[in-house]
Formats: sequence, structure tokens, C-alpha cells
Amino acid sequence: MSWQPAQYERFKEERAQPFRDLVALIRPEPGLRVLDLGCGTGALTRELHDSLGARETLGIDSSAEMLEGSKALETATLHFQRCDIETFGADEPFDLVFSNAALHWLPDHPDLFRRLRALLAPGGQLAVQMPSNESHLSHGTAVEVAEEEPFRSELSGYHRQSSVLPPEAYAELLYDLGFRQQHVELRIYGHELESGADVVEWVKGSLLTDYSRRLSPDAYDRFLERYRQRLAGAIGERRPYFYTYRRILMRARL
Repeated sequence: MSWQPAQYERFKEERAQPFRDLVALIRPEPGLRVLDLGCGTGALTRELHDSLGARETLGIDSSAEMLEGSKALETATLHFQRCDIETFGADEPFDLVFSNAALHWLPDHPDLFRRLRALLAPGGQLAVQMPSNESHLSHGTAVEVAEEEPFRSELSGYHRQSSVLPPEAYAELLYDLGFRQQHVELRIYGHELESGADVVEWVKGSLLTDYSRRLSPDAYDRFLERYRQRLAGAIGERRPYFYTYRRILMRARL
């Protein structure tokens, strides 16, 4: 994907709160070997590593742009690697597989979670946070624009469909995979933005990257302008704007 770290981090404090809530669900234990899937810039991975006092932490991400500054964060026990989550493999299992706001980009979650379980040592923990905000106008409007011409033709009929399952489906999946402890919740975060227009700036750093990489720069500019117009018509120009965001948080242990 065409990630822009500066755009993504315009709301880094708001995006960091779900990360910290997820970390709070983890049971700290001495000497953890940790894997962070979709580590982004690495800043939160460093926070995770330090807060757990981990023996070793590896952060992986597929975006060279996101990882650009991560080398400056590396230590003798904290490392980063460019790699796709779907193809990652390891010779040694991990005590904690962690992922904050990354797995929603990947398909077939039953198969994905089976592969994540295989990365864990006996007694290992899985901690995952994923956006689940497809019902909000910010996300629905992008689908509506993608289905308009000329964008429908330019995208060859594509529009983003989330792979995220209902919370209860993850509870059942974790049970079937043999996790003896689990905590799964749907949490609503509320963000007070300066105006409704700031929602566009929010999704430019996340959701809309899926469209930007599929369109030419000129077509994406037109897509973005149409999205901006439609969203303003749907949510207005309220100041401030209270942006609600649904996220699934889960922690499970073998």
C-alpha cells in the first residue's frame, strides 16, 4: 500500500490509545519473546518492548516508508524487518504475538488466526486490535464513491470490503484454536476533531490508501475531492466533530 507516515501520524495520540488499551490486557511475564505484526514506524513497538521488559522483540511491516525511521529505534534486543504478515515464518516460537491496527487489511481471518497460533510457544499469548468501523459514514462514503463513474471503471469495480468478523466469531475461533483463556470486546472510541473535514484527513492516512494505490494520482485526486464533497453532505461541517470509531480488542492465551 501507498502509506504516508506523516499523514497517518497526524492523529497519532488518538491512534495510540487503543494500542495502550491492548497492552493493558497482556499478562506481563519475565523474558517474553515478542512479535509485533504491522509495526508501522516502530515507535509503538519500542513502547511495547520497554513496557513489557521483553527479552527480545521483532517488529515486521510490509511498508518501506513506514519502516524508514525504525532503524534508529533498534537496540540489541529490539529489531525490525520488512516482511509481509501473510508470508512471515519463524524458526523459534514467540511468547507473545501482538498486532495493533494491521490484521484488518488481511483476508480470510480463520486461516490467518490459525497461522498466528502456530507462531506461539506453549502458554503463549495473542493480543490483537483491529478497526471495525465499516458502518460509519466515513467508510460507507468511500464505497459509495468507488461505485460511481468514472471511479467504478477506473477501479475495475473494486471497493474495499473488510475481512473483520463480528466479535463473537473471534471468541468462537479462539476457542476452536485451543486458547484456554480469552478476552474479546468491541470498544467504541470517541475522538473530538476540530471539524467534520478532519475526518477526511484521518482516513487519508488509513482507509483511503487502499484507493490511492489502485488509482493514478490524477484519478485519486478526483476521487478524494468527490469523497470530501459526499462526506460533507452526509455529516455536515460541525465544529467540533465527534468521530466515533469501533475497534475489536482481544487477548488470548494457550
